[in-house]
Amino acid sequence: MWFIYLKIPVILKGLAAITATDLSAWVQQAKPHAGRGKVADRTSRLNIANPDWFAVHICCATGQTYSAGDTGCVFPLMSVIKAFSLLYLLENFGVERVLQWVGVEPSAAAFNSLDQLIADRGRPRNPMINSGAITLADKLPGENASDRTQQFCQWLNQLAGSKLKLDELMLASVRLTRSPANKAIANYLAQTGYVENFAIALDSYEQICCLSGNVEDLALIGKLLAYENGLVSAKHRRIVNAVMLTCGLYEASAEFAVRIGLPMKSGIGGGLLATIPGEGAIACYSPALDTVGNPVAGLAFVETLAQELDLSIFG
Repeated sequence: MWFIYLKIPVILKGLAAITATDLSAWVQQAKPHAGRGKVADRTSRLNIANPDWFAVHICCATGQTYSAGDTGCVFPLMSVIKAFSLLYLLENFGVERVLQWVGVEPSAAAFNSLDQLIADRGRPRNPMINSGAITLADKLPGENASDRTQQFCQWLNQLAGSKLKLDELMLASVRLTRSPANKAIANYLAQTGYVENFAIALDSYEQICCLSGNVEDLALIGKLLAYENGLVSAKHRRIVNAVMLTCGLYEASAEFAVRIGLPMKSGIGGGLLATIPGEGAIACYSPALDTVGNPVAGLAFVETLAQELDLSIFG
């Protein structure tokens, strides 16, 4: 009896299928999209970023990493930090208590909408918009804003192996042109009892948004959300990923949940984090933003990656 043995090639899927050639090609394909965006002019320090800068760092559960582009660029995480302040408070206080402070419903309004907050009688829709993030900043452990920021940053760096630090120049710039919308939001939150200390809440929020690093640092903290690590609760990871999927890109969240199908969080500093539950984290830096406030080239890159490697969590 004769047997014929066929060697069946292993077909790699997901992040494991990335090649250096493909990564380079996808970066070059994404970069021109920055021309459709505009660098944030929220502060003079944000406005100095080059719209053509682009960087990506990918951390896989296997231990493999991939990098490309302007990876030496350091940028403030801005709103990307909101996902991690949520995780931090879930770890410190538990789900029931945190959800007394903030909801998990998507918002169709802009991330700094006071009208939305007033319509909701002072209860923030979710932690990814400014009202929710300011409310959670009010609950961070610590006596004052600087103490809270230091403890939070130290917690992230110790768990993730990242090297985030407070950008004092960026913070000074933010304070110099403090957002009237954020002041109005914090004031209304104090009036409705969702914030105990208006000044500390707003100062804490501004400081944690000025925590800065490069794309590797962002990918490293992203790993905390991406897969089981023994460092944070699996339940809390799932909650943060779910809120990122439905709320992380503001009013564009539903559109990109359909187009890409990954939990993501953006920031006006140009950072974009995407998690692939069970597989890894993708961090991008691209300072040119769309009208919603999301990095244009970063989203284009993640969309291509998700389509080419079949990364959507919906199969």
